[in-house]
Amino acid sequence: MEFQPISGIWAIVAMSLKVTGMFTVLMLVVAYTTLAERRVSAWIQDRHGPNRVGPFGLLQPIADGLKSLLKEETVPATASRVFFVLAPMLVLAPALVTFAVIPFAAPLPTPAGVVDMIVADIPIGILYVLAFSSLAVYGVVLGGWASNNKYAFLGALRASAQMVSYEVALGLSLITVLMLAGNVTLTEIVWQQQQLGMWFAFPLSLAFILFVISAFAETNRLPFDMAEAESELITGYHTEYSAMKFSAFMIGEFGHMVTASALMATLFLGGWDLPGTWDNAFWYDGQLIKGFAADGTVVLASPALWKTLATFGGFAAKTGFFLLLFIWIRWTLPRFRYDQVMALGWKVMLPTALAYVMLIGGSILVLDEVGVPWGFSYGAALTAVSTVATVGFVFFLDRGRTITGAAAQYAQKVEVKTISQPASAGD
Repeated sequence: MEFQPISGIWAIVAMSLKVTGMFTVLMLVVAYTTLAERRVSAWIQDRHGPNRVGPFGLLQPIADGLKSLLKEETVPATASRVFFVLAPMLVLAPALVTFAVIPFAAPLPTPAGVVDMIVADIPIGILYVLAFSSLAVYGVVLGGWASNNKYAFLGALRASAQMVSYEVALGLSLITVLMLAGNVTLTEIVWQQQQLGMWFAFPLSLAFILFVISAFAETNRLPFDMAEAESELITGYHTEYSAMKFSAFMIGEFGHMVTASALMATLFLGGWDLPGTWDNAFWYDGQLIKGFAADGTVVLASPALWKTLATFGGFAAKTGFFLLLFIWIRWTLPRFRYDQVMALGWKVMLPTALAYVMLIGGSILVLDEVGVPWGFSYGAALTAVSTVATVGFVFFLDRGRTITGAAAQYAQKVEVKTISQPASAGD
């Protein structure tokens, strides 16, 4: 059976429903991610966490929202009022609109036609995400400057320097994905992972690690929360904000967490794709196909409601995994010093990403020249190359502190010092 994309008035109806549904789900996920962070942190620290408002504390985000709406808002007398009010909007808006180009499930068949589970399948998907996600730093800088508070302004300056430092490494790690997929559209990247027979986290393992580290820095999450370091800057760029304006900054931060998690799941874990070929579906010459036969003919896809729901569940699970990783790292690692953050971005991440781009580019060129067909063998060859690069990067970055253990390293130093300075006869 051949399926056709939805068109006409039904396409407008479908788009309206997708926009409304995406916004609603995104805001609910952001709200309950705050609850998840408080509950996970309580579990890590052997506390109870919020458990009084509603069963298991499930209504706590609603109570927090009402509290923010009802609290009195204050504006410093010396603040630049227009920019002070504008800054939270500039942080919140990019976090909500970047999700529009991320596919979140397999196409849904309806009596009026097939509906793609993406709000805007534009041909500049990754470029759109990078452009809008970069705008959030303007809200942070503007909020710190407009507050007319030196601590807030220092936090804003830190945020801008950190964003510039890690945006470069993040972009370079994405280049390897674009080289392998041959396209910047996120739906095409999901399709290429389906055809490769493995997710890009395997053949591009080092790019995956670099992207995850850069995503932590871009979202100002621990251990990269230099812009809001309480021990140094009170609370950083939002020191002077209160009530709903303060909540807008927090909603923007968690919104960027959700978008970054969904983006990592799409770029490196196949997006909504699940193991096997049963859920493969892609538009090719106006046809929804599953793939290509050995003779090059197309194999038509068979979309179904249960496939859409199953793939949406898979996408949600992958995104939730990265959200849990964001939370877990916050309550596991201490905050870096500012010089350590800058050194990691410029002296480690940047040269490593550049070298990895050249390595993957050369490997792809060799595989294409040899004539290795696109598929599992192609991905396995790149996986072998990336594994060697990843192991080298991890051991270089570790420098004997985690893998071999800091205690063993300290004992070795003590032993060397004892041998080089023997005890005197009088001791």
